[in-house]
Amino acid sequence: MLKRFAMLGLSLMILAGCAKEVENIPNEENVPIEVDPKELIDLSLKPNESGKIMILMYHNIGEEEQTWTRTVDNLKKDLETLYEKGYRPISLSDYVTGNITTELGYTPVVLTFDDGNLNNYRYLEDGSLDPNCAVGILVEFNRTHPDFPLEATFFITSSNPFKQSQYAKEKVEALIEMGMDIGNHSKDHMNFKDASKDDLEEQLGYQAQYLETFTPEGYRVKTLALPYGSRPKNTDLEIYLQKGQYEEYSYENIAILNVGWYPALSPYHVDFNALSLPRVRASEMNVDNVGMYNYLSYFDNHPEEKFISDGNPDIITIPEDLVDKLTINESKELYTYPRQ
Repeated sequence: MLKRFAMLGLSLMILAGCAKEVENIPNEENVPIEVDPKELIDLSLKPNESGKIMILMYHNIGEEEQTWTRTVDNLKKDLETLYEKGYRPISLSDYVTGNITTELGYTPVVLTFDDGNLNNYRYLEDGSLDPNCAVGILVEFNRTHPDFPLEATFFITSSNPFKQSQYAKEKVEALIEMGMDIGNHSKDHMNFKDASKDDLEEQLGYQAQYLETFTPEGYRVKTLALPYGSRPKNTDLEIYLQKGQYEEYSYENIAILNVGWYPALSPYHVDFNALSLPRVRASEMNVDNVGMYNYLSYFDNHPEEKFISDGNPDIITIPEDLVDKLTINESKELYTYPRQ
Protein backbone atom coordinates (compact mmCIF):
# COMPACT_ATOMS: atom_id res chain seq x y z
CA MET A 1 0.00 0.00 0.00
CA LEU A 2 2.77 2.40 0.98
CA LYS A 3 4.57 1.50 -2.20
CA ARG A 4 1.42 2.25 -4.25
CA PHE A 5 1.02 5.70 -2.62
CA ALA A 6 4.69 6.41 -3.21
CA MET A 7 4.29 5.57 -6.88
CA LEU A 8 1.15 7.76 -7.08
CA GLY A 9 3.00 10.68 -5.51
CA LEU A 10 5.83 10.29 -7.97
CA SER A 11 3.36 10.25 -10.85
CA LEU A 12 1.70 13.43 -9.61
CA MET A 13 5.08 15.12 -9.33
CA ILE A 14 5.94 14.13 -12.90
CA LEU A 15 2.57 15.37 -14.14
CA ALA A 16 3.04 18.65 -12.29
CA GLY A 17 6.48 19.06 -13.85
CA CYS A 18 5.07 18.40 -17.32
CA ALA A 19 2.33 20.93 -16.73
CA LYS A 20 4.93 23.50 -15.74
CA GLU A 21 6.90 22.81 -18.93
CA VAL A 22 3.73 23.18 -20.98
CA GLU A 23 3.12 26.57 -19.38
CA ASN A 24 6.59 27.71 -20.47
CA ILE A 25 5.91 26.92 -24.13
CA PRO A 26 5.28 30.25 -25.93
CA ASN A 27 1.71 30.86 -27.02
CA GLU A 28 1.66 29.94 -30.70
CA GLU A 29 -0.65 32.86 -31.47
CA ASN A 30 2.09 35.26 -30.37
CA VAL A 31 4.89 33.59 -32.30
CA PRO A 32 5.58 35.47 -35.57
CA ILE A 33 5.24 33.20 -38.57
CA GLU A 34 7.72 33.85 -41.35
CA VAL A 35 6.02 34.28 -44.70
CA ASP A 36 7.81 34.00 -48.02
CA PRO A 37 7.40 37.50 -49.50
CA LYS A 38 6.65 35.94 -52.88
CA GLU A 39 3.43 34.55 -51.39
CA LEU A 40 2.24 38.14 -50.92
CA ILE A 41 2.46 38.85 -54.65
CA ASP A 42 -0.95 38.56 -56.28
CA LEU A 43 -0.19 36.93 -59.61
CA SER A 44 -3.74 37.58 -60.81
CA LEU A 45 -2.60 41.20 -61.28
CA LYS A 46 -0.07 39.91 -63.84
CA PRO A 47 3.03 41.69 -62.56
CA ASN A 48 5.63 42.13 -65.27
CA GLU A 49 8.79 43.92 -64.24
CA SER A 50 10.39 43.47 -67.63
CA GLY A 51 7.89 45.93 -69.14
CA LYS A 52 8.37 49.50 -70.33
CA ILE A 53 8.21 52.71 -68.30
CA MET A 54 7.34 56.18 -69.59
CA ILE A 55 9.65 59.07 -68.74
CA LEU A 56 7.39 62.04 -69.42
CA MET A 57 8.92 65.28 -70.68
CA TYR A 58 7.37 68.64 -69.78
CA HIS A 59 8.73 72.15 -70.29
CA ASN A 60 6.55 75.19 -69.60
CA ILE A 61 3.21 75.53 -67.82
CA GLY A 62 1.24 78.47 -69.24
CA GLU A 63 -2.11 79.93 -70.22
CA GLU A 64 -2.06 78.79 -73.84
CA GLU A 65 -1.30 75.30 -75.11
CA GLN A 66 1.76 75.32 -77.36
CA THR A 67 4.32 72.82 -78.62
CA TRP A 68 6.47 73.17 -75.50
CA THR A 69 3.82 74.53 -73.12
CA ARG A 70 1.14 72.66 -71.21
CA THR A 71 -1.77 74.60 -69.74
CA VAL A 72 -2.63 74.39 -66.06
CA ASP A 73 -5.84 72.51 -66.81
CA ASN A 74 -4.08 70.07 -69.12
CA LEU A 75 -1.35 69.29 -66.60
CA LYS A 76 -4.07 68.60 -64.03
CA LYS A 77 -5.82 66.40 -66.59
CA ASP A 78 -2.57 64.53 -67.24
CA LEU A 79 -2.11 63.77 -63.55
CA GLU A 80 -5.71 62.66 -63.12
CA THR A 81 -5.48 60.43 -66.19
CA LEU A 82 -2.27 58.83 -64.98
CA TYR A 83 -3.79 58.27 -61.58
CA GLU A 84 -6.99 56.69 -62.89
CA LYS A 85 -5.05 54.41 -65.24
CA GLY A 86 -2.87 53.07 -62.43
CA TYR A 87 0.38 54.97 -62.98
CA ARG A 88 2.38 56.14 -59.97
CA PRO A 89 5.45 58.44 -60.05
CA ILE A 90 8.89 57.28 -58.98
CA SER A 91 12.11 59.26 -58.89
CA LEU A 92 14.46 59.12 -61.84
CA SER A 93 17.23 57.92 -59.51
CA ASP A 94 15.11 55.06 -58.18
CA TYR A 95 14.20 54.09 -61.73
CA VAL A 96 17.75 53.85 -63.04
CA THR A 97 19.00 52.03 -59.93
CA GLY A 98 16.16 49.52 -60.07
CA ASN A 99 14.70 50.55 -56.72
CA ILE A 100 11.08 50.15 -57.82
CA THR A 101 8.82 50.63 -54.80
CA THR A 102 5.59 51.09 -56.75
CA GLU A 103 2.57 49.42 -55.20
CA LEU A 104 1.61 45.93 -56.38
CA GLY A 105 -0.37 46.01 -59.63
CA TYR A 106 0.54 49.61 -60.53
CA THR A 107 2.89 51.00 -63.18
CA PRO A 108 5.74 53.42 -62.40
CA VAL A 109 6.10 56.64 -64.37
CA VAL A 110 8.86 59.27 -64.24
CA LEU A 111 7.96 62.99 -64.44
CA THR A 112 10.55 65.46 -65.78
CA PHE A 113 10.46 69.21 -66.44
CA ASP A 114 13.14 70.96 -68.53
CA ASP A 115 14.72 74.41 -68.27
CA GLY A 116 13.78 75.52 -64.73
CA ASN A 117 11.58 78.42 -65.79
CA LEU A 118 9.47 80.54 -63.46
CA ASN A 119 6.25 78.78 -64.47
CA ASN A 120 7.70 75.55 -63.10
CA TYR A 121 8.11 76.96 -59.59
CA ARG A 122 6.75 80.39 -58.66
CA TYR A 123 6.22 82.21 -55.39
CA LEU A 124 3.53 84.89 -55.32
CA GLU A 125 4.06 88.40 -53.92
CA ASP A 126 3.02 87.25 -50.45
CA GLY A 127 5.65 84.48 -50.57
CA SER A 128 3.15 81.66 -50.99
CA LEU A 129 3.45 78.92 -53.61
CA ASP A 130 1.61 79.70 -56.83
CA PRO A 131 -1.02 76.94 -57.14
CA ASN A 132 -0.82 77.23 -60.95
CA CYS A 133 2.90 76.57 -61.36
CA ALA A 134 4.10 73.01 -61.96
CA VAL A 135 5.27 72.47 -58.38
CA GLY A 136 2.05 73.95 -56.99
CA ILE A 137 -0.06 71.62 -59.14
CA LEU A 138 2.00 68.56 -58.15
CA VAL A 139 1.87 69.42 -54.45
CA GLU A 140 -1.89 69.90 -54.50
CA PHE A 141 -2.48 66.70 -56.45
CA ASN A 142 -0.38 64.77 -53.96
CA ARG A 143 -2.36 66.32 -51.11
CA THR A 144 -5.65 65.11 -52.55
CA HIS A 145 -4.16 61.83 -53.83
CA PRO A 146 -1.60 60.80 -51.20
CA ASP A 147 -0.97 57.48 -52.98
CA PHE A 148 0.36 59.44 -55.99
CA PRO A 149 3.93 60.13 -54.78
CA LEU A 150 5.42 63.61 -55.02
CA GLU A 151 8.27 62.63 -57.36
CA ALA A 152 9.65 64.67 -60.26
CA THR A 153 12.99 65.93 -61.58
CA PHE A 154 13.47 69.54 -62.72
CA PHE A 155 16.37 69.99 -65.15
CA ILE A 156 17.82 73.48 -64.87
CA THR A 157 19.81 75.41 -67.45
CA SER A 158 21.64 78.73 -67.04
CA SER A 159 21.72 80.74 -63.81
CA ASN A 160 18.97 81.70 -61.38
CA PRO A 161 16.97 78.48 -60.90
CA PHE A 162 13.24 79.12 -61.41
CA LYS A 163 13.92 82.83 -62.14
CA GLN A 164 13.27 84.40 -58.75
CA SER A 165 16.79 85.07 -57.50
CA GLN A 166 15.68 86.09 -53.99
CA TYR A 167 14.08 82.66 -53.55
CA ALA A 168 16.47 80.48 -55.54
CA LYS A 169 18.12 78.65 -52.66
CA GLU A 170 14.88 78.41 -50.69
CA LYS A 171 13.08 76.90 -53.67
CA VAL A 172 15.74 74.31 -54.45
CA GLU A 173 16.05 73.24 -50.83
CA ALA A 174 12.27 73.03 -50.43
CA LEU A 175 11.94 71.04 -53.64
CA ILE A 176 14.45 68.46 -52.44
CA GLU A 177 12.94 68.37 -48.95
CA MET A 178 9.57 67.56 -50.53
CA GLY A 179 11.19 64.54 -52.19
CA MET A 180 11.72 65.90 -55.70
CA ASP A 181 15.03 66.46 -57.49
CA ILE A 182 16.97 68.85 -59.68
CA GLY A 183 19.12 67.82 -62.61
CA ASN A 184 21.60 69.28 -65.08
CA HIS A 185 20.41 70.80 -68.37
CA SER A 186 23.78 72.46 -69.20
CA LYS A 187 25.14 75.94 -68.52
CA ASP A 188 23.93 77.61 -71.74
CA HIS A 189 21.54 75.09 -73.32
CA MET A 190 24.26 74.46 -75.88
CA ASN A 191 23.78 72.13 -78.82
CA PHE A 192 26.38 69.43 -78.21
CA LYS A 193 26.57 68.30 -81.84
CA ASP A 194 29.88 70.07 -82.50
CA ALA A 195 31.00 70.40 -78.88
CA SER A 196 34.59 69.74 -77.85
CA LYS A 197 35.78 67.98 -74.69
CA ASP A 198 36.34 71.36 -73.04
CA ASP A 199 32.88 72.54 -74.09
CA LEU A 200 31.21 69.51 -72.55
CA GLU A 201 33.13 69.66 -69.29
CA GLU A 202 32.40 73.36 -68.89
CA GLN A 203 28.72 73.11 -69.82
CA LEU A 204 28.10 70.17 -67.48
CA GLY A 205 30.71 70.58 -64.76
CA TYR A 206 30.13 74.29 -64.28
CA GLN A 207 26.35 73.84 -64.15
CA ALA A 208 26.38 70.92 -61.72
CA GLN A 209 28.74 72.76 -59.40
CA TYR A 210 26.65 75.92 -59.65
CA LEU A 211 23.39 74.10 -58.89
CA GLU A 212 24.92 72.44 -55.85
CA THR A 213 25.44 75.87 -54.29
CA PHE A 214 21.66 75.84 -53.77
CA THR A 215 21.22 72.25 -52.59
CA PRO A 216 21.42 70.84 -49.06
CA GLU A 217 24.84 69.63 -47.99
CA GLY A 218 25.73 66.28 -49.52
CA TYR A 219 23.21 66.47 -52.37
CA ARG A 220 24.80 65.77 -55.76
CA VAL A 221 23.46 66.74 -59.16
CA LYS A 222 23.83 63.44 -61.01
CA THR A 223 21.23 63.36 -63.79
CA LEU A 224 21.37 65.09 -67.16
CA ALA A 225 18.73 66.04 -69.73
CA LEU A 226 20.52 66.72 -73.00
CA PRO A 227 19.78 70.18 -74.44
CA TYR A 228 17.93 69.62 -77.73
CA GLY A 229 18.58 65.92 -77.12
CA SER A 230 21.98 66.57 -78.72
CA ARG A 231 25.10 64.43 -78.52
CA PRO A 232 28.56 65.10 -79.99
CA LYS A 233 29.13 63.83 -83.54
CA ASN A 234 32.45 62.52 -82.31
CA THR A 235 31.21 59.54 -80.31
CA ASP A 236 34.54 59.33 -78.46
CA LEU A 237 33.45 62.45 -76.60
CA GLU A 238 30.24 60.91 -75.22
CA ILE A 239 32.10 59.79 -72.11
CA TYR A 240 32.14 63.46 -71.07
CA LEU A 241 28.36 63.48 -71.00
CA GLN A 242 28.63 60.88 -68.27
CA LYS A 243 31.58 62.20 -66.31
CA GLY A 244 34.35 64.73 -66.43
CA GLN A 245 35.99 67.59 -64.60
CA TYR A 246 35.66 71.36 -64.76
CA GLU A 247 38.45 73.16 -62.92
CA GLU A 248 38.51 71.43 -59.51
CA TYR A 249 35.00 70.00 -59.71
CA SER A 250 34.24 66.44 -60.86
CA TYR A 251 30.81 65.43 -62.09
CA GLU A 252 29.28 62.03 -62.85
CA ASN A 253 25.79 61.31 -64.14
CA ILE A 254 23.87 58.12 -63.40
CA ALA A 255 21.18 58.95 -65.98
CA ILE A 256 21.27 60.80 -69.32
CA LEU A 257 17.94 61.66 -70.94
CA ASN A 258 17.26 62.15 -74.62
CA VAL A 259 14.30 64.03 -76.11
CA GLY A 260 12.07 61.25 -77.42
CA TRP A 261 10.06 59.47 -78.53
CA TYR A 262 9.11 56.19 -76.88
CA PRO A 263 8.89 54.54 -73.45
CA ALA A 264 12.07 53.41 -71.76
CA LEU A 265 13.06 49.84 -70.98
CA SER A 266 12.78 48.24 -67.59
CA PRO A 267 15.93 48.86 -65.52
CA TYR A 268 16.25 45.06 -65.36
CA HIS A 269 16.14 44.58 -69.14
CA VAL A 270 19.25 43.21 -70.86
CA ASP A 271 19.32 46.22 -73.21
CA PHE A 272 18.73 48.88 -70.55
CA ASN A 273 21.12 51.82 -70.85
CA ALA A 274 20.83 54.50 -68.19
CA LEU A 275 23.09 56.77 -70.24
CA SER A 276 20.67 56.96 -73.17
CA LEU A 277 17.10 57.10 -71.96
CA PRO A 278 14.22 58.04 -74.27
CA ARG A 279 11.39 60.28 -73.12
CA VAL A 280 7.77 60.70 -74.14
CA ARG A 281 6.35 64.15 -74.87
CA ALA A 282 3.71 65.01 -72.28
CA SER A 283 1.60 66.87 -74.80
CA GLU A 284 -1.14 66.50 -77.38
CA MET A 285 0.28 69.03 -79.87
CA ASN A 286 2.74 68.14 -82.63
CA VAL A 287 3.62 64.81 -81.06
CA ASP A 288 3.48 62.78 -84.33
CA ASN A 289 1.47 59.99 -82.70
CA VAL A 290 4.18 59.29 -80.13
CA GLY A 291 2.96 61.52 -77.30
CA MET A 292 1.82 60.64 -73.82
CA TYR A 293 -1.79 59.90 -74.75
CA ASN A 294 -0.75 57.77 -77.71
CA TYR A 295 1.23 55.51 -75.39
CA LEU A 296 -1.43 55.50 -72.70
CA SER A 297 -3.84 54.20 -75.32
CA TYR A 298 -1.26 51.71 -76.58
CA PHE A 299 -0.66 50.31 -73.09
CA ASP A 300 -4.40 50.11 -72.49
CA ASN A 301 -4.56 47.77 -75.48
CA HIS A 302 -1.25 46.02 -74.77
CA PRO A 303 -0.94 45.84 -70.97
CA GLU A 304 1.53 42.97 -71.31
CA GLU A 305 4.12 45.44 -72.63
CA LYS A 306 4.13 47.86 -69.70
CA PHE A 307 5.91 47.49 -66.39
CA ILE A 308 3.52 46.23 -63.70
CA SER A 309 5.04 46.21 -60.23
CA ASP A 310 5.03 43.28 -57.82
CA GLY A 311 5.18 45.69 -54.87
CA ASN A 312 8.54 44.41 -53.61
CA PRO A 313 11.75 46.20 -54.70
CA ASP A 314 13.85 43.16 -53.79
CA ILE A 315 11.97 40.72 -56.01
CA ILE A 316 11.69 40.86 -59.79
CA THR A 317 8.50 39.17 -60.94
CA ILE A 318 7.90 38.29 -64.59
CA PRO A 319 6.11 35.74 -66.77
CA GLU A 320 8.48 32.80 -67.10
CA ASP A 321 8.79 33.13 -70.90
CA LEU A 322 10.56 36.51 -70.46
CA VAL A 323 13.52 35.29 -68.41
CA ASP A 324 15.97 35.76 -71.27
CA LYS A 325 15.03 39.45 -71.46
CA LEU A 326 16.47 40.29 -68.03
CA THR A 327 19.79 40.81 -66.32
CA ILE A 328 19.33 40.09 -62.63
CA ASN A 329 21.38 41.88 -60.00
CA GLU A 330 22.66 39.62 -57.22
CA SER A 331 20.76 41.71 -54.68
CA LYS A 332 17.44 40.87 -56.37
CA GLU A 333 15.45 37.64 -56.33
CA LEU A 334 13.84 36.46 -59.56
CA TYR A 335 10.27 35.14 -59.35
CA THR A 336 8.60 33.70 -62.44
CA TYR A 337 5.15 32.37 -63.14
CA PRO A 338 3.48 30.81 -66.17
CA ARG A 339 1.72 33.28 -68.43
CA GLN A 340 -2.02 32.64 -68.55
